Amino acid sequence: MKRRVFLRLTAAPAILTLIDPRRPSAKENVTHAYLLDPAFEAVLWAIKNGKVTSDVIEIQPTPLNIPALIQATATKQYDVVMTAVLGVAAAAARGLEVRILYASQQFSEHGEGGGIWVRRDSPITDIAQLRGKTVGSFALRSTGWMYARQAMAKKAGLNVALEGGDFKQVEIVAPNLPGALAAGQVDAAALIHSQAYRARKSGEFRNIFDAIKFMNERYGRLIPSVDVSFPEKLAARPQAFREFTRMFKASAEYAVAHRSEVFPAVAKQANIDPDFFDWWFGRTTDVPGIFGPSQEKAVVTAWEIAKELNMIKTAPDLKKVTWELAPRA
Repeated sequence: MKRRVFLRLTAAPAILTLIDPRRPSAKENVTHAYLLDPAFEAVLWAIKNGKVTSDVIEIQPTPLNIPALIQATATKQYDVVMTAVLGVAAAAARGLEVRILYASQQFSEHGEGGGIWVRRDSPITDIAQLRGKTVGSFALRSTGWMYARQAMAKKAGLNVALEGGDFKQVEIVAPNLPGALAAGQVDAAALIHSQAYRARKSGEFRNIFDAIKFMNERYGRLIPSVDVSFPEKLAARPQAFREFTRMFKASAEYAVAHRSEVFPAVAKQANIDPDFFDWWFGRTTDVPGIFGPSQEKAVVTAWEIAKELNMIKTAPDLKKVTWELAPRA
């Protein structure tokens, strides 16, 4: 009997160690789908490389192209998804509940990067000359192209309807846009940021209209994309998502504060000039990581433009599609 008691007592400390409530629990995983683009590799570099960490969560980031991001939003397969401002309105219209966490992009006060480009030897010097021409875009129903269309309509009085407008609009997958423009398959094109940067450097193409500069002057600094999650996910793990928003903002701030460390590393990975990132962060895009009053105003303005261009019929109540714990500053 004494031997059995002794064995039970000597075994007890091991059992207590296994169930000790003071031991830290495993971190929660938060999955994040974001735009496949060199700039966002820089935004998330500090998270991916252990410069921004958490005792609470581990972020699992996955880069996706735009069609895959749209699908990811519909299927809710990720905890956080980057989506277009128009995507929030479209989701609400079809009964898919999403909640805005923060603005993942906001146009810089300089407004560069949103130009309309032609070949260097093109006779076209002004957007008014696009009547009867063919213009290429990476996505005809994207928020970015919507802003370009609105700018052309307000600046030059162009009919920018996708069908039956003053110029033909064709959708070309982004990597093929410069080739299509160089080959004369389109008369003008809206290039994505990395292509616009290379065009500025090479001189192969000319920018005839800075659409975002015009939109900044007319409407203030607008927003092309936000990061969203879903009500049931947020309700189940609010602390994890609050930590996620903190880390995202901290990672974006780290990139800007440690340019000499981050930009060359990402440039090597993406095979692009490190100066691209100085230009992107400095002249084209801010990464707020918050959803304060100026971001709220920008989203409402975007939805008003979308209604004007018949891209959406109604806009959702912004308060209802914003997470109540979204960071405001």
